[in-house]
Amino acid sequence: MRNISTIIFDVNETLLDLSPLKDSIDSKLGEGAAEVWFAELLQYSLVESISGSYHDFSKIAEAVLQMNGSKKGIELTREKIQQILDPITKLEAYPDVEEGLSKLGNAGFKLIAFSNGKPSVLKDQLYYAGIANYFDEVLSVDAVKKYKPHPETYRFALKRSDSIAQETVMVAAHGWDIAGADRAGLKTAFMQRPGKFLFPLSNKPTWELKKLSDLAEILKDI
Repeated sequence: MRNISTIIFDVNETLLDLSPLKDSIDSKLGEGAAEVWFAELLQYSLVESISGSYHDFSKIAEAVLQMNGSKKGIELTREKIQQILDPITKLEAYPDVEEGLSKLGNAGFKLIAFSNGKPSVLKDQLYYAGIANYFDEVLSVDAVKKYKPHPETYRFALKRSDSIAQETVMVAAHGWDIAGADRAGLKTAFMQRPGKFLFPLSNKPTWELKKLSDLAEILKDI
């Protein structure tokens, strides 16, 4: 295996714990509503990419929440929607994240944060969580106007980080992100977060991680 030079990280649910946002949604729309909302958020972001349209992730998130409210007979004003989704910029990093990023950064890897979220939200998230300083670059799909796992998104991230696929690892807690990165030629590391599973019909990831610091131990021996 060729040496790894760059590590790209998904953000939501990979580095940051979405629990406060899920609790906010469930408190308004009922238990389990947040899981439905997030799944449909991904669904409609893919509809945008496939159909050649583009709205930023925050707008899609708001629209999908409004749809889910309507399904339950709950009319949500724009102000109420924004209030419910407000925790998105106030998420904590998982306990293993800071140590893992520190070890990887100290080992000389180029670290890239890469999200479907719009740039301003992404930056606010990383600063609030106290991990912004670990990244060499912070990238959003907003620049390419397509959502992960579209192959153009990974090509964009590689180009912007001056990296090549064979020397780059995509770290994500989402099976769809792992599958997309694999198809784009990147090495992959699946982060085993609660309730997250790999897609059985895709290739197995290069590595599976229980905590982020495990990746530093794995890569030092390559």
